[in-house]
Amino acid sequence: MTTNTTPQMFSRRAMLQRSAAGFGHLALAGMLAQQANAAPSATSALAAKDPHFTPRARRVIFLFMKGGPSHVDTFDPKPLLQRDDGLKYPYEEPRIKFAETGKLLKSPWKFKQYGQSGLPVSELFPNVAQCVDELCIIRSMHGTNPAHGGALLKLHTGSDVQVRPSMGSWVIYGLGTENQNLPGFITICPTLAHGGVNNWGAAFLPAYCQGTPIGNAAVPSSQAMVKHIRNTHLTTAVQREQLDLLAQMNREHLQMSGPDLALEGRINSFELAFRMQMAMPEAQDVSSESEATKKLYGMDNPVTANFGRQCLMARRFAERGVRFIQVTHSDSEVQWDQHGSLYKGHTKNAAEVDKPIAGLLKDLKSRGLLEDTLVLWGGEFGRTPTAQGKDGRDHNPHGFTMWMAGGGVKRGLAYGSTDDYGYYAQENKVHIHDLHATILALLGMNHEKLTHRYAGRDFRLTDVHGHVVKEIFA
Repeated sequence: MTTNTTPQMFSRRAMLQRSAAGFGHLALAGMLAQQANAAPSATSALAAKDPHFTPRARRVIFLFMKGGPSHVDTFDPKPLLQRDDGLKYPYEEPRIKFAETGKLLKSPWKFKQYGQSGLPVSELFPNVAQCVDELCIIRSMHGTNPAHGGALLKLHTGSDVQVRPSMGSWVIYGLGTENQNLPGFITICPTLAHGGVNNWGAAFLPAYCQGTPIGNAAVPSSQAMVKHIRNTHLTTAVQREQLDLLAQMNREHLQMSGPDLALEGRINSFELAFRMQMAMPEAQDVSSESEATKKLYGMDNPVTANFGRQCLMARRFAERGVRFIQVTHSDSEVQWDQHGSLYKGHTKNAAEVDKPIAGLLKDLKSRGLLEDTLVLWGGEFGRTPTAQGKDGRDHNPHGFTMWMAGGGVKRGLAYGSTDDYGYYAQENKVHIHDLHATILALLGMNHEKLTHRYAGRDFRLTDVHGHVVKEIFA
């Protein structure tokens, strides 16, 4: 038998046709290699990272008031609303509204000036009012969605129609964390409604950016804990042996398969969960705090004890290096969503959170933490100055109030304004995208450079929008 060794001749066109799949494979391999080299290794991703520029804040505590507190009844007084109670709103109302409303409804609460700044605060918040010189009150917030679900997603993720990473996840992606034994992003008693886990999810960002929930809004904070934090069947030593064996097997697989961020993320999550068994219960245990501190947060009063414990846990996580902590005030009955019974509902809600919030601000300041901790307060939108039913207010995303404290913002400042009755943001308007860009800037990150490539395009928290509100920087 003879073998024909004469080389087979074919045209350049034929060569390209036959090798197209091979070229495609090489190109794909090159692209994947570039992505793998550009993406952070999940096993080291939790380590603290350098910001883009010098930060004013190192961490965030977000006090989320679910349901939409009324700005015209809390931090944005409107004398003309008081004067014109019962009259028709004199300007054009939004074309698209959540529901129909009637005549103007004055606030049932009085406002009073406080502190050296003289900023007015409603009698709903007598304790927070004592801290008004620490606040930077943004009265010109506005969004786009009048429904809870869309507005919650917009506030938390920057998008009201798509599943996107939450702002806490973006912060961890950009900065990592300062404590390898705790998650970088913790959400205390989060609501499971109106987006639920999507409000603290990582979406297409690496797994380590996911928020870790402690309980939920239906669980008292005294009973809230990370699920499965304790292994009742195996000792710590046996768990360590199992994890070491599993890690060895996974790393052998990685050596053969090449970079796999999903697998590396699982390895990292196993290790973090093991370390959290000791660190998380200790951080949540407030029994070591002094009685004076507990009283400062209102834990001696059944009205304020639940939210007070949440705020105290937030401070304990903050001082342990957790980068982003969210504290949610919500319940299944009242929330801040007063379509009716405004006086009863807002009175109840404010009484539950006022002293704990003031306690948190005072405690952070006394410990030197407020200087580099950005505290953010607010809901997904405000309320209308017009009445819904007899004594309620409807959703209003067109103008509302949020405030910041610490973390490099100006103290004792009211920034922006709504119109004479509080319906629309009017002066120095701040969109949700602007808020996100500003938070990232305070943390030392350029919102236009904090990107992640997914599905063929670069994504960011602010999408293609957002302007940093530098006027509120100290």
